[in-house]
Amino acid sequence: MPLPTVSLQRLDGSDFPTSALQGQVALVVNVASRCGFTPQYEGLEALYRQFGPQGLVILGFPCDQFGHQEPGDAEEIARFCSVDYPVSFPLMAKCEVNGEQAHPFYRWLKQQKPGLLGIEAIKWNFTKFLINREGEVVERFAPQTKPDSLVEEIRALL
Repeated sequence: MPLPTVSLQRLDGSDFPTSALQGQVALVVNVASRCGFTPQYEGLEALYRQFGPQGLVILGFPCDQFGHQEPGDAEEIARFCSVDYPVSFPLMAKCEVNGEQAHPFYRWLKQQKPGLLGIEAIKWNFTKFLINREGEVVERFAPQTKPDSLVEEIRALL
């Protein structure tokens, strides 16, 4: 099923249409600034710098649903992602990825690629979804999967 037409909002409040992902390879990650996996920001940025010019888009979705590890507001998150772990890939507005208030984009991702045993719920921060140029979710990666281990999968899709 191709990308849904849903409204995404950047951390700064500006719109980010899902149509901007058409023809791109996308890696979608729910992120948090106070998580044991937070150092993965460095690996995500390295992937973005290496493969962005070839058509890779990384979207970071701050989420506070796991251990209250993203308690800050948009301004605090933006500061963290410019000072502590400087990233240049797009950060979306803070959202929920599970439950009744889950963002529609995350509902779609989870339906397209459930986790182990067919369970759709995101288990923790830094769960990753890889979307091909046709807008299909081709893989879901666990939080502990380091960004640098995704190089071959990303290269194959580019």
